[in-house]
Amino acid sequence: QRLVQLLQKKDAVVAVTGDGTNDAPALKAAQVGLSMGDGTSVAKEASDITIIDNSFSSITRAVMWGRSLYRNIQKFLLFQLTINVVACIIVLVGSILGTESPLTVTQMLWVNLIMDTFAAAALASLPPQEHVMKDKPRKSGAKGDFIITKEMAYNIFGVGILFVLFLVGVLLYFYQDGELSAYELSQFFTIFVMLQFWNMFNAKAYSDKKSALSDMKDSKVFLFVSLLIIIGQYLIVTFGGQMFSVVPLSWKDWGIIIAGTSIVLWIGEIARFLGRLKK
Repeated sequence: QRLVQLLQKKDAVVAVTGDGTNDAPALKAAQVGLSMGDGTSVAKEASDITIIDNSFSSITRAVMWGRSLYRNIQKFLLFQLTINVVACIIVLVGSILGTESPLTVTQMLWVNLIMDTFAAAALASLPPQEHVMKDKPRKSGAKGDFIITKEMAYNIFGVGILFVLFLVGVLLYFYQDGELSAYELSQFFTIFVMLQFWNMFNAKAYSDKKSALSDMKDSKVFLFVSLLIIIGQYLIVTFGGQMFSVVPLSWKDWGIIIAGTSIVLWIGEIARFLGRLKK
C-alpha cells in the first residue's frame, strides 16, 4: 500500500494484482485493483476487477478492449457534437435571415436518428486496435482526464464552424431570388446529411492517424450503417413528400452533392497523411 501511495504521489497511475487478504489495502489504494479468481473474498471485495481465469494475459486483453471502447466513445462524441453545433447554428441563422427554418422538425428527427442510433452502432462496433496499448493510462477522479480532449474540442468547433460557413453560403446562394423553393430546401437537407455522412468516416479515423478507408473488411457494421444512411436519405427525399417537406432530386444533383460533399473526407485524409509524415 505504501509503494502504491508513493507512486501515486509521483503522478503515476497504479494497478495492483493480488489474491490474499494481505493484498487488500494495496488493491483498494490503487487506481485499478485486480484480484485473482481463486483469491480470498476480502481481496475480491477490495478490487475493481476479478480475473476469473487467473491469467495475466487476460489483463492485457481487457486493457486493449477497454481503451479501444473508450476511443470509440470519443469518436462517437466527436461526430455527435459536431452535428449538434452545426444544426443549432444553422437553425439560428435561418431565423436571422427571416426565413423558415431550413431544417424542419421531421428532418431534424432523421438527423438525430443518424446522430444517435446509427452513429453509435457504427462507431461502437469498430474492432479493437493493438496500437492503443502504446497510450499512456488515463487518470480518474476530480482532476482526472476528461473524455473530450482539447484536440477533440478544437475539432468539434473548427469543423463545425467550417460546415456552418459552407451551409450558410449554400443558403445565401439559394436565397438570391428572395425565397427558398422546396427543391432548394431538399438539396440543402441532403447536403447537410451528406456532410455529416462523410464526417462520420473522419470520426472513425480520429486518433488512429490511419486512413479512414483502412480496416474496412473488419468494419462490416460500420459499412452497413453507412449504406443504410445513404439509402434512408434517398428514400426520404424521393418518397418523403409532405411528411419531410421534400421533393425528389435528379440523379445529376445526387451525383453533384455526394461528390461535392466528399471533399470533407479527402481533406481529412490529407490531414492524416501529413500527420503520419511528421512522425
